[in-house]
Amino acid sequence: MTRSAQSIEFETNALVSNPERLRESFWKKLKRVAGQLPFAEELLAAYYCAFDRETPRHVQMALLGAIAYFVLPFDFMPDMLPVLGFTDDAAVIATAIKMVSHHITPDHRQAARAALGRKI
Repeated sequence: MTRSAQSIEFETNALVSNPERLRESFWKKLKRVAGQLPFAEELLAAYYCAFDRETPRHVQMALLGAIAYFVLPFDFMPDMLPVLGFTDDAAVIATAIKMVSHHITPDHRQAARAALGRKI
């Protein structure tokens, strides 16, 4: 594993193990970049599913890991690059969602749409 990959893994683990820090970091970043994210609604639905107490723990952990990767200030593809910047984030989120999609409920999706409707 490269030094960069080790740093990302360490930071991801640190965020996942501190849910309040992850929540705060998530909302700060989402507010900053929501207009640039074609996958904002899916990301928010995953967020609501991850923090739903009814969601099984293994599903929460998969989604929290993907959300933590999105929140990280550094990753394999810098987010500030036009068009490509969020490609790696989208891939990580899409993979996690695909793995646990049957746990993301209509309520989670409705909450995501409502948050986007409020302009977050």
